[in-house]
Amino acid sequence: MSDTFDPDHLRAELLPLNASQAPSAEAQAYQRFYGLNALGPSGATSSRIGRVEVGGYEIVTQLWMPDQPVGTLVLMHGFYDHVGLYRHVIDWALGLGLAVIACDLPGHGLSSGARASITDFSEYQVVLDRLFVEVESLNLPQPWHLCGQSTGGAIVIDHLLHHGDASPAQGQTILLAPLVRPRGWALSKLSYYLLRGFVKAIDRRFSENSNAPTFLPFLLADPLQPRRLPTVWVGALAKWIERIERAPRSRRSPLIVQGESDMTVDWKHNLPVLKDKFAEPQIFMLHEARHHLVNESPELRARFFEFLTQRMG
Repeated sequence: MSDTFDPDHLRAELLPLNASQAPSAEAQAYQRFYGLNALGPSGATSSRIGRVEVGGYEIVTQLWMPDQPVGTLVLMHGFYDHVGLYRHVIDWALGLGLAVIACDLPGHGLSSGARASITDFSEYQVVLDRLFVEVESLNLPQPWHLCGQSTGGAIVIDHLLHHGDASPAQGQTILLAPLVRPRGWALSKLSYYLLRGFVKAIDRRFSENSNAPTFLPFLLADPLQPRRLPTVWVGALAKWIERIERAPRSRRSPLIVQGESDMTVDWKHNLPVLKDKFAEPQIFMLHEARHHLVNESPELRARFFEFLTQRMG
């Protein structure tokens, strides 16, 4: 059975999630390739994949439903990522009896848009707001929890700082290696302002951002991985950092997991910012963990999933 799929063709054939469309052969090939087809305690949790128009983009959404869900997890992936890399956290949430809804952000995975590009981070908020509309229209159970890895965490942080009390997601908030500033931001910002008139994108550097030995080879072979970093995204990040660091404080108390061997985000700067912005966040540090926590080694994943499980009641 072939596991090859064409992202544009697959996206074009999708209907909205609420259409309960049976997965095509190409959709099934996609699910098998990323291990999304046998999740949950029994390995037979029902799943759907669909498409929704948001802000000029065609956003591919996915839903996993246990038999009797006790809540819903809204999942936001990181920069360069897509939902196909998040099977471990989806499987964990299904084990807690949660429905899981997620989407590929603009320019990522199966969704449309210039690869890994965005003109303003506000576009990510439009996508998250639409995901809440999907959750409501599908009648997914409360409480609604939020989870974001890296840039996905940045999207969640922005949402909570500006809509915390009014957010439809009043369950727990999970931030995995959240982005406020990336590592080496001062130099990156300087380079951006010097080069933005001349360079549209630079080659992406793949690095060991997990202790799982198979993860980097998988990324290098992943057909949905962007190969270039658009400079416009860096400019959007610069504006977003200013927005977040001057944002009002929130009464929300997120759960934060951070690896001390993370070489992607400037966590020594970010954690004090988040402690100041939120009311007593609970922070779980993992000395050996690198940046891509959702694809860390099984032992490290087990440790932070245990921390989260104890607080998801």
